Parts: sequence; structure tokens; C-alpha cells
Amino acid sequence: MGSVAGDAARLSYPPTRRDNSVVDMYHGVPVADPYRWLEDPESEDTKEFVASQVELAESVLAGCFDRENLRREVTRLFDHPRHGAPFRRGNKYFYFHNSGLQAQSVLYVQDSLDGEAEVLLDPNALSKDGTVALSTYSVSKDGKYIAYGLSESGSDWVTIRVMNIADKQTLSDKLSWVKFSSISWTHDGKGFFYGRYPAPREVELDAGTETNINLNHEIYYHVVGSDQSEDILCWKDPEHPKYSFGASVTEDGKYIILGTYEGCDPVNKLYYCEICTLPQGIEGFKETKGMLPFVKLIDNFDAQYHVVANDGDEFTFLTNRNAPKNKLVRVDIKKPELWTDILPEHERDVLESADAVNGNQLLIRDLVTGNLLHKLPLEIGSVSEISCRREDMDVFIGFTSFLSPGIIYRCNLTSAIPEMKIFREISVPGFDRTNFEVKQIFVNSKDGTKIPMFIMSKRDIELDGSHPTLLYGYGGFNISLTPSFSVSRVVLCKNMGFVVCVANIRGGGEYGEEWHKAGARAMKQNCFDDFIACAELLISAGYTSYRQLCIEGGSNGGLLIAACVNQRPDLFGCALAHVGVMDMLRFHKFTIGHAWTTDYGCSDNEEEFHWLIKYSPLHNVRRPWEQSFVNCCQYPAIMLLTADHDDRVVPLHSLKLLATLQYVLCTSIEDTPQIDEVADRYSFMANMLDASWTE
Repeated sequence: MGSVAGDAARLSYPPTRRDNSVVDMYHGVPVADPYRWLEDPESEDTKEFVASQVELAESVLAGCFDRENLRREVTRLFDHPRHGAPFRRGNKYFYFHNSGLQAQSVLYVQDSLDGEAEVLLDPNALSKDGTVALSTYSVSKDGKYIAYGLSESGSDWVTIRVMNIADKQTLSDKLSWVKFSSISWTHDGKGFFYGRYPAPREVELDAGTETNINLNHEIYYHVVGSDQSEDILCWKDPEHPKYSFGASVTEDGKYIILGTYEGCDPVNKLYYCEICTLPQGIEGFKETKGMLPFVKLIDNFDAQYHVVANDGDEFTFLTNRNAPKNKLVRVDIKKPELWTDILPEHERDVLESADAVNGNQLLIRDLVTGNLLHKLPLEIGSVSEISCRREDMDVFIGFTSFLSPGIIYRCNLTSAIPEMKIFREISVPGFDRTNFEVKQIFVNSKDGTKIPMFIMSKRDIELDGSHPTLLYGYGGFNISLTPSFSVSRVVLCKNMGFVVCVANIRGGGEYGEEWHKAGARAMKQNCFDDFIACAELLISAGYTSYRQLCIEGGSNGGLLIAACVNQRPDLFGCALAHVGVMDMLRFHKFTIGHAWTTDYGCSDNEEEFHWLIKYSPLHNVRRPWEQSFVNCCQYPAIMLLTADHDDRVVPLHSLKLLATLQYVLCTSIEDTPQIDEVADRYSFMANMLDASWTE
């Protein structure tokens, strides 16, 4: 596509083979796919293609003068201790802590909040190159065992191990082919529920590099000390191989709750099984080979139901049934005819979560009546975590914002008016929040919808159009982009004079399910229109110019970036697309991609094919010399990032788009630390936008 920036030397892209014989017919429409061969990650042709593109990318990055400055300053600011909120199991407390530059936080255990803490599990010691990560964990109710899941090289595949907490010895238990699973212990501490897929046929498979579709999810119960082959199959649904499941034990230990999901939409079926009704307990089903006798409470996909608490047979659910901003309801599951609203849907605010503990404004309400008891004082930001159980008198609340690295509050509920004090606060040496400002503005989109956008910058900047600017977005799957602290954003603002913006476009969950649906399926173009409107506002309001504006997003956000570049290449000076979904006609054929059809649609359906073909990044490359292109201009400089073990958004999406456009590729190599990746992509951005470094 020519040069990566106005005055940069013209790049010589490696030649790439095109196979023009590959043409698919979609509902009478022929669609060429000349780079289909890049879908095979194990072929020598694909490996050679990736190697040549990495070499090219490195040659470009080597000329980015501020790469080392960014690496040094991000490293310096990252080097500060961070704590997670503590939680109690049995008579012990647990919490995560990072000393500063550790790749992963370490799990500690202590006898009391003031007691001496000991390392329980250090994920950094599990591999020499740091590619083994702690992806999930669960401590048994009595605090005797911890079951924890490990993933390698960023893969979604997880291996579950079990540790005896008293002597910190790892047991022989090893559960493989686990994916998209929680771990939920029964209260007797004998074992736990988890979800897995059948083992693949390829014995020597390098887990995470495959592209095969994930089908036939199953729920098992594992007894501590036994082999995985002896695990008890609790639920499967071979008639619906694309369904996924989650099993959890209620806080009182009486019920097993089974959630069934058909995709990524916030809807689920919900069944329950009363443990005391099992004559021989769960282990009795090992001999019968039958599945647990779940009772169907909700047997459709009309709404989402999340258990908040139960008092015997009376359950409290957070649901979006007839309430797109969510509400709390109560029902006797043995008499499910009557459902009672205890906290109706708010006219404006989304009920993001609810925890029972006596109960992003944070409110304490009575679990029975829903009456407001207390409003807890927090500034504008995000509640990052809430640590509590029904029996606890203390609630630990994690808070963060664009200018707050993190605070953990301890709220004691024994007094008439809850007392909230700072338990721990994260401090970043060299960061002075008074030097920065954050504002929220609202942008009129193409159809007049007001789109919220946060803008972070140095204090009192002049709106003269001179500032390099980074605009970030996502817009999908009901996921909200709420304020959070980022060292890299701080460095960009402080040392390079950037304005950093986060656009809360439709498709996300910021305003509830209606906001989500307004940017999904047939309405997906709204996401791109919203993001483009935010970019145009930043230029017209004097924050920046198109030559100094960079856009960034990952996964669904990578799709957002690529689609916006295709539709408005004249509007941006640079673009960073991480692990984007780029082939909208074939995404459902690989690993867990079929679950995304609830947000995108599927090309197998004729109507939905016509939605997708209009914006699919791979199929809408517009070259300046094409007559159909309205504004004749060059594409902005683009960096595509992917990962060889990303088995969620598989690398083929970025590789096929790269081969089509010959953009700059930066592939995540297994031994590249996170800070190096930040330095790579933002030094590339700075170089393309001609932003300069200041101490």
C-alpha cells in the first residue's frame, strides 16, 4: 500500500502468493478468498509468510526513535506495588500482590488481615519464559484446597491443578482440555464442578495453535485425588453441540445451578439440582453413568438470569427480563409461577452487579425489600472488584479511574451507618494527578444519538489542533469501557503531549441491553458511525488534526478499527488493530467463533450475509485508484497485532487482511514482555504522527 507515513521511505513488501482459484458462493454471490491458505497455521507457507512480515515490522520499528524512551518510562512507572482485594475462606485470608514488574500477580495467604502473609502460588515461577499464566482459581469453603487453572502462551485452553494449602504441595490431580470454565467446590470439600471439551484427535497438538471449531461442551465433577478419567459427567447436550455450560454451587451449599448459553448474548437457560435429593450424592452417578437430575426453571433464551443469593428455596436473581438496564427479582423455585420485583429497573442507570452481604454509584440495599439503605461515597470511576460473601461483615471494594491507580476500601457493615475506610491505596512514584484532567463529552452520531467520550490530557491544553491524539474503542458484546488507570496512557500524555480518548460507542453495555442491541447484528454500522463521529469531533473541536489522530482497538475493537479505516481512511494518520475479527464471512468456522454470531450474524444466513459483506474488513479494502472510492487518498499507517497461540480470535484474520493490504504486522512472540509490546506499538504510532518526546 505504499509508504507507511508521509515522508517515510517506501517499504518493499515481501511477495505473497495469491490463489485466485478459491471462490466461495454465498447465496448466489461469488466471493474470492485468495489467501485461504493462510488459515493453516502449521503450513510452511504460512510460517514463511509470518516470518517475512515480522522481519519487515522489525525494520520499521527499528526506525521509531522513541521506542526506547517509551520502554524506559513505562517500565519506570509500572514498577510500583499493587494489591487486590482480600477474600476469606475458612479461617484464612487470600489476596493477590504484584511487587511492580512481575509479569503476573502472586497469590498470598495469611491467618488474619494483620497477620504475616506467605506466598501460596506464584505463577511467575511456573515457566522460565513467563508463558504459563494463572487463568482461574477457586478455594474450597473450608480453605483446605485451591484448584487453579493454568494456560500457556495466551491460549484459552486451561489445565486445572489442585494444591493442599496447609503444606503448599501440588497434588497429582491434572485436568486437561478445560476451556471457558469456572471452578465451583461442593461444601464438603470433596470436589468441584468444571467445564471441558472432548480431547482433540491430534495427540501431539500444540494447544492454542489449532483452529478447529469448539463443540460439545460438558460439565464434570472432579473428586480430589482421583484421575480425570474417573470424573463424573454431570451434563451435556449433544443435540446442541454449540451450547456452552456453567455449573456453580450456591453459597449455602444446597443447590447446583446450571447455566446454558448459546452464544455471547446476555441470555441463558437456568436449571437447578438440589444436592440433598441425590440418594448417593454426586459420586453415586459415577456408577449409573446418568446425568444429574436438573430441574428446568428457565428453559428459553429470552433473558439473562444471574443468582445473587438464596434463602432456602427463595432465590434472588439479577435479570434483564423486560428490563434492559437490569433489575432484581425474587422467586420460590419450587413455586415458580410468581416472580416479584424487589429492585425495579432504574430509568437511567444500569444495574451492573449485585452482591449479597447484609447487599457505578455503589449502593447498599436490603436484600428482602430492595430499599436503599446507604449510598457509598465514590468519585467518578469504576468499581473494579467487590469481595464479600453473605456471611461477611466486611466488604472490600476495589476502585479505579483514569487518574486513580487503585484504592481498596474496607466497608464495615456492623454499624448503623456503614463505615468505609481506605484499606490499601496504590501509589505510582512520579505520577501527579493534578497535572492532568479528564472530562466527559457527548458527541452527536450520524443518526443524532449522543455518544459519550472520555478525554484525558495535560491540564489546560490549548485547542489549536496541534495535539497528537489516541482514540480507543470497542463497541460490542455488551461490554462496557469504564474508567481505569493505564501507565501507558499517562506516559503518552505526560511525555509526548497526547490527548487520550475512550469512546463509549453503541454495541457496548454502558447504557444497558438496548445500547448493546443498537450496535449489533443488522445495526453494526452504528458502531462505526459512532466512532467516526467521535474522531470528527476531536478534529473540529481543535484537539487534533487527521494527520495526528490514531485509532486503537482489540478483538471486536480490532474489527472496529479496520472497518473505520476502510470507510474513512482520510480521517486518520495511524491505526493500531489488535487481534481483530477481520473475516466476517468465515469467523464462525474457527474455535469459539460460532458464539459470536449472536452479535454479528452468520454468513450462512442470506439476510445476515448481506449485513456482513458490507463492512467485513477483509472484503472492503478500498484502494485510492478505485473509482468507487469517494475521497482519493492513501490509507493511514496501520499496525496489526496478532498472537500465534490466540485460539479465540485466531491469527488467520490478521494474516489474511495483511496479505490483502500489506500493512505493517507486529506479531506477538512468546518471549516478548508486555512492556515491550506497549513500546513497539506506541513508538510506531508516535513516529507516524510525528509526535516528539519530552522529559
